[in-house]
Amino acid sequence: MADRPEDLNKNEMASFIIGLLHRTFVHHTLMFCEVEHQLGRPKALELMEEAWGKIYPIQIKRLSEIFGFALEDGVPAVLLSRNKAELIKVMEALGKNWLASDGIWFQTIESHYDIWEAKRCNDSCWARFSPLEASSIKKFLQLPEQAGLAGLKKALSFRVYGGINKQTFIDDTPDSIIFQMNECRVQLARQRKNMEDYPCKSGGLVEYRTFAETIDSRLKMECIGCPPDQHPAEWFCSWRFYLPR
Repeated sequence: MADRPEDLNKNEMASFIIGLLHRTFVHHTLMFCEVEHQLGRPKALELMEEAWGKIYPIQIKRLSEIFGFALEDGVPAVLLSRNKAELIKVMEALGKNWLASDGIWFQTIESHYDIWEAKRCNDSCWARFSPLEASSIKKFLQLPEQAGLAGLKKALSFRVYGGINKQTFIDDTPDSIIFQMNECRVQLARQRKNMEDYPCKSGGLVEYRTFAETIDSRLKMECIGCPPDQHPAEWFCSWRFYLPR
């Protein structure tokens, strides 16, 4: 192996560049985590949105100049040239990649420790990721500060796994809705292997509560059922969101 990056051969340099991209993503995440630790989550979410708004144009412009792809309003033109069916496939691929990454992280921790240590790490991750995702969606959809049940319903459909899992909403009362996960790729994969449901309730309690509270601080959540709870065949987990009177 060369003593300097400039002396790497072409294949080695390409692999090194992928590593640089990975380091950049991890650094971005670690900065958020540290700001959250030092200044609190609301301020961290606010500052991350401001920072990302400045970081992305710099990074994408530099890459576009090197690789020779055009930008239209800051978006690679190659994306805009695709039809909607192709873009839907891209969204699905990103969702599947995200899910694979999550699963591999879990399995890696589990292989070195046990399922409960992996669950502890996973549940703690959801406590950070879920409000972060909700904040990003809220900004993208330009939802008001108190978006209510209508805003929550819309935001839940825009989650990273929204396009790869089947989910439904039920209007429960004027002040509540029920969200059901009808087809969960994780649980369906376990079924195909004749495995029991993954006991995801502890993570779900954190995930859905923090997501809802970020969309509207008034919203409350209760679990109707989630593994290891018994559940009907038509859904794996079900959650009720409501505005207290």
